[in-house]
Amino acid sequence: MTWTVAYYNDRVKREVFELPDGILASYLRLVEVMEEHGADLRMPHSRAMGDGLFELRPRGHEGIGRVFYCMHVDRQVIVLHSFVKKTEETPQDELRTARKRLKEVRNGQGNCKGKH
Repeated sequence: MTWTVAYYNDRVKREVFELPDGILASYLRLVEVMEEHGADLRMPHSRAMGDGLFELRPRGHEGIGRVFYCMHVDRQVIVLHSFVKKTEETPQDELRTARKRLKEVRNGQGNCKGKH
């Protein structure tokens, strides 16, 4: 059975698809793998951030991107937030945004629409 990828809302989907071309191409390859084989990717492609939050780690010639996601019922991956990484550590503001949206999805408040 395949997995599907949905986005927290239209803005999140738009931001992901506005990532620089090389990073976006890497992201799309990772999504293909998740859709076909499941969302349980490991380093260096994905990393668990704790409490059910994960990050995809796409990279391109423009730099490194991060796309936060969670797994939801019925083999669904929900993309919560994305950004281009400019520092060694993940900025706390970016992590806070992803964790807030994760909580909303768990509480049934997230929009979760727009499959890719």
